[in-house]
Amino acid sequence: MSAPDEIPFRRKAMELLRRGPFKRYIIGSAISDTGTWMQVMAQGWVLSTLTNSALMLGTVNLAAGLPTLLLTMIGGSAADRYDKRIILIVAQVVQIALATTLGFLVLFGSVQVWHILVLAALLGVVIAFEMPALSALVPELVRKDQIASAVALDRSVFHGSRLLGPSVAGLFIAWWGAAVVFFANAVTFIALIASMLTIPKRTLGTAEEEEQRRSGLMEGFRYVRKDRTILSLIALIAMTTVFVYPVVSVMLPLYVRNLLGLGPTEMGTLMAISGSGSLVGSLGLLSIAPGNRIRVIMGAVCVVGASLFVMSRTGTFAIAATAMGAMAIGLATNFGLANTIVQERAPAHLRGRISAVFGLSFFGLMPIAGLVITSLSDAVGMRPAMTAAAVIYAAGALFALTRCDHTIPSEPQPDVPPPAEPAPVATAVGAGPA
Repeated sequence: MSAPDEIPFRRKAMELLRRGPFKRYIIGSAISDTGTWMQVMAQGWVLSTLTNSALMLGTVNLAAGLPTLLLTMIGGSAADRYDKRIILIVAQVVQIALATTLGFLVLFGSVQVWHILVLAALLGVVIAFEMPALSALVPELVRKDQIASAVALDRSVFHGSRLLGPSVAGLFIAWWGAAVVFFANAVTFIALIASMLTIPKRTLGTAEEEEQRRSGLMEGFRYVRKDRTILSLIALIAMTTVFVYPVVSVMLPLYVRNLLGLGPTEMGTLMAISGSGSLVGSLGLLSIAPGNRIRVIMGAVCVVGASLFVMSRTGTFAIAATAMGAMAIGLATNFGLANTIVQERAPAHLRGRISAVFGLSFFGLMPIAGLVITSLSDAVGMRPAMTAAAVIYAAGALFALTRCDHTIPSEPQPDVPPPAEPAPVATAVGAGPA
């Protein structure tokens, strides 16, 4: 992409934030995501006070991952067949109930590890339906030529919430206790529910397209199997999930507590630094030309592997924080670019199921991810386990990317117009005009 072409590319991104359904979605998502990251930090900290076993932290990940692994393709099929807005509203209501329940358990001092395991499993069921619906919804809110910008902005908001959420959670825990964080998260889901109520229904396609939306679960797998680039990117995310995710998320409370000798405030700060790096990486997506995407992904893999190796060797907070920030930039770049390429290549009638297959490489592999590195950590120590993860990830991910088509990173399907804005009289009951 030439320099003159970059200006209209960025302008497209800004146009998305002026008005319309995407703007309303992104505002609701920003508030909800902030609450979610607050709870991620608080739950990890509460769990680390109940057990000192990395494997137990991985078992909680297993409890959430198994339902997701088993049900995600059903969730993807539902996203193609039914109204994604209704699916997402129901998902938010259930998450309000789960967050409130955990908040009361912590408030009354009765929380146990098995409580967190059960609630994590129920959340896994919700994620199986929420994740493909969200991924497939964003492209429907914009024109085809705006998908890359929409995905970049969506990821930027998601990672921006990582910057704010954990640091706020750390302060809340220090001031009022962890229970307040769970109650605050429950309230934030209301924002996304409100935005869903103002978004118009998807514009129907032809009779043939609507019939294709009702085809079987395996259609998504068949399409992915034939697309070498999508298959390679799924392998990349799978390697990230198994070898990097457990270190930066599942084991982070023990890493901060045992290897760095620090507390919840510093853990929140470390997560906030990771969030800021992810935000930088996501915003950077707006300036990456389509023809350079695969090369940028390969460079980001090297950054992630090197950063994880540095974290495995250091005991200094400043060095660990710097490495965490650099790794977050690389991870956000890879997740964002991979998602952009997949969404652009996916036919509209299969987008929910292809998003589900793509999501399985992250959410579906969490059961394995939460056990492999955590078990190795308990067996040989956290530092050797992290070192091994860094080396295996970098080698495996780079090998997978050699299978990508470097010359044609995306092949957009025929354009599908975004949903038309409803007239003021047609707004949802209880929702005022946007």
